[in-house]
Amino acid sequence: MGRYLSLDTEATGLEVDCYLIQLALVPVDGLSKTIFTEWGKEVLIQCPSFEELKPKLNPWVLEHNEDLIRKAHREGISPADFKKWMENYLSAPEIKAYFKNERPTLLGKSMSALDIPVLTRYLGKDFMEKYFHHHTLDLTCVARFLSETGKLPTGCYTTSKLLQHFKIRQKAEHTALSDASDMGQVYFKLLELLQRDPA
Repeated sequence: MGRYLSLDTEATGLEVDCYLIQLALVPVDGLSKTIFTEWGKEVLIQCPSFEELKPKLNPWVLEHNEDLIRKAHREGISPADFKKWMENYLSAPEIKAYFKNERPTLLGKSMSALDIPVLTRYLGKDFMEKYFHHHTLDLTCVARFLSETGKLPTGCYTTSKLLQHFKIRQKAEHTALSDASDMGQVYFKLLELLQRDPA
């Protein structure tokens, strides 16, 4: 089974010019079904004030992420420091040893919609290619396929529905570290599902 780096981001929206406000990383192991919370890290990235951003924020962000935006503006590290933070995390001896000095494969949800584009914008294409494998394991995409095959209930491929179906929690908490850990749990449940009924 694979070793993955579960990743989640929170941002001011899905727009091309949105601001990254929080990121979390946590290694997960499909063989031992372990989430290495002791190596999990979460960071806030500085953004403009909520008042400055408010006119352009979509209703979901206004309802769910106001407090997080305010906290990122007040306490977040600069985008330049964020890049160094990422480099330090990925270069840490325990992380390099866990991934056997290979580039980790990212695991997450709907990564093509936000995580990968916003990270590439903040970190640069060269950084992404240097530190991450070009493969990703997007669990919402996998769940969509399994839903179509009948191995999951019809429509059971959103984050909330997966968390509810597998009895992990009733709804996502929408903090990066919680969501990254939840996706590790979903990954284990999907493995169990396919190992139990491989045909």
